[in-house]
Amino acid sequence: MSAIALNVAPIFILILFGWALARSGVLKATVGDGLGDFVFKIALPVLIFRTLVEADFNGLSPFRLWASYFCGVGITWTTAHLIATRIFKRDVTLGVIAGISSSFANNVFIGLPLVGSIIGHSGLVPLSILLAIHLPIMMIIGTILMENAKFKLEGGERRSVIAILKQVGRNLVTNPLVIAMAAGVAVNFASVPLTTVGKTVLDQIAGIAGPAALISLGMGLTRYSVSGNIGLSAVMTLLKLFLMPAGVWLAAHFFGLPPTWALALVLTSCLPTGVNSWLLATRFNAGQSLAASTITMSTLFGVLSVSFWAWLLM
Repeated sequence: MSAIALNVAPIFILILFGWALARSGVLKATVGDGLGDFVFKIALPVLIFRTLVEADFNGLSPFRLWASYFCGVGITWTTAHLIATRIFKRDVTLGVIAGISSSFANNVFIGLPLVGSIIGHSGLVPLSILLAIHLPIMMIIGTILMENAKFKLEGGERRSVIAILKQVGRNLVTNPLVIAMAAGVAVNFASVPLTTVGKTVLDQIAGIAGPAALISLGMGLTRYSVSGNIGLSAVMTLLKLFLMPAGVWLAAHFFGLPPTWALALVLTSCLPTGVNSWLLATRFNAGQSLAASTITMSTLFGVLSVSFWAWLLM
């Protein structure tokens, strides 16, 4: 357990380091925004591209992987929604934010560095495949449910599912992570060799993706505080860090995923909540404090959940 914690701790120390840099004023918050932009548009796409170019898929289908992960999402989201609306007596909009806050893992800025550190290159392959559909599916579901919830409470007009899919589709085709995955798979299947110089450049950029992502995430966390809905946020944090990975682990065994793929999915599913839950709450002006508190609390205790699941499964 101590050896695993030593592997996990640097991930969260880098997040804390980024937070301290912005909180103390050593670097302005805008620096973190710029660094995060570089990570999302350049460094992480290069890491995904390099990983998939060199990957050996062995005829494995992505559908069992996607089914395993989203079974865990469905279990956790439904449980969170019911707890928020039935036990805590919140309205349906808070139920949607509770659902996405408890099931939206930060598998880009924390997941890629963490899985790469603990499992290595072989663990990045399933995670890269997951990332291709994770964001669009989560945001489509969240947007549809939130618009339905708003309609129930306030009436008015609501967009059709087709309109939502068109908007998400437009965002998807310009998403750097999706573009990197498509390019990596295409180069892999075409068996196009990388030149020595090209591989060296890719390796150097990919090498800074993890630390830069973690530091930029830490700097961004200064925007979120623990305020309001503390009890509900604590429950959502527990669901995110423990129920969701348990659901993913059971589903991965049911669908017969290879051990490395199953471990990668469980590790990314037990990560802290991603900032997209807060973005959805802000867009619909509902549940911002719940989303922000869950992001902060799950990040504070994420080192414990990751260490626990890594110890249990490795």
